[in-house]
Amino acid sequence: MSQEDPSDYPYQPYGAPYGGQPPPQHGYGYGYPPPPQNDGPSANAIVSLVLNALALVACCNFLGLPGAILAGLALGKARTEPRSARTMVVWSWIMFGLGFVLSVGVILFLGLAGYLDD
Repeated sequence: MSQEDPSDYPYQPYGAPYGGQPPPQHGYGYGYPPPPQNDGPSANAIVSLVLNALALVACCNFLGLPGAILAGLALGKARTEPRSARTMVVWSWIMFGLGFVLSVGVILFLGLAGYLDD
């Protein structure tokens, strides 16, 4: 076996000219394809559930309870009914935002009216 005679050796010899062998192919030819990225509303529902529960406990946000319930129901339906689960997550976020705005409004009203002065 010599470098000058590549016929008895199946691989390209060391020092062969550029372009003698095709570059390796990457992509779906090797290994498993990547998993699909369709998480659906599950990650969004988890975040909404945690934030609504935290708002209910820490800030006495009364709209956090229906928001947390909607987020929990959305988690249960995320695999079977993704469209209705996504709608529930949106309503859960609306409940969270509305409760936050109402809480800030009540605190501002009480502060400006002098009820928080002591």
